[in-house]
Amino acid sequence: MLLKMIVYIVSGLGAGIGTGLAGLSAAAVISPMLITFLNFDAYEAVGIALASDVLASGVSAYTYGKNKHLDIKNGLVMLASVLVFTLIGSRIASLVPNSTMGGFSVFMTTFLGIKFIVKPVMQTGQAQAGKTRRRKITESILCGVLIGFICGFIGAGGGMMLLFVLTGVLGYELKMAVGTSVFIMTFTALTGALSHFAIGGKPDAMALIVCVLATLAGARGSALFANKATPEKQNRVTGVVLTVLGVAMILVKFVF
Repeated sequence: MLLKMIVYIVSGLGAGIGTGLAGLSAAAVISPMLITFLNFDAYEAVGIALASDVLASGVSAYTYGKNKHLDIKNGLVMLASVLVFTLIGSRIASLVPNSTMGGFSVFMTTFLGIKFIVKPVMQTGQAQAGKTRRRKITESILCGVLIGFICGFIGAGGGMMLLFVLTGVLGYELKMAVGTSVFIMTFTALTGALSHFAIGGKPDAMALIVCVLATLAGARGSALFANKATPEKQNRVTGVVLTVLGVAMILVKFVF
């Protein structure tokens, strides 16, 4: 029981830090932790992770919005296609072998951490200022289709892809991108969690409650820090946290 509580709390705090700092999906941390250390069914683990993401993303969005780092108007454009394809991805995920989802999630966590350390996402300023409003809307919808499917399918990667799209494609600055990302992820995670629970049944109650509370605490603290930190520091801290967690899970799963 003690081991379970430690894994719930550590995974939740790690997920919350990633959410508050860089708008990452909590499932990038929680689901592989539950799968690797506690042998959770992968589909149930993703459902718990998505549920944990709801409040964590919501409180992060509030914090970024309070600091004027949230673009609700343009964020809503992407939200519709993300929600639809989250449902589709969630349904397909229920048909995929458990080992496939588990292995992918473990390596995804490590990859995300290394990515943020080696090649941090820095401010892009007005790089995409020349694009028309119509083109930006079209790009947002198309990218939302892919992001939603990934979030529903594995519960991981959606937050990172949102960050990439908002900075690299739509030209957002990092803090504005993170704020808008967690705003979208609040609704995406809620849709994905409800879909997972409807298809897979009720999750472990204790795991759900502890992960939700720990993720919420981590997200609140890291979001407050992120709104005062430099973009480079945001990336470095997030990268270190995810890399450490990812390497630990790979060692447990494939070495010990």
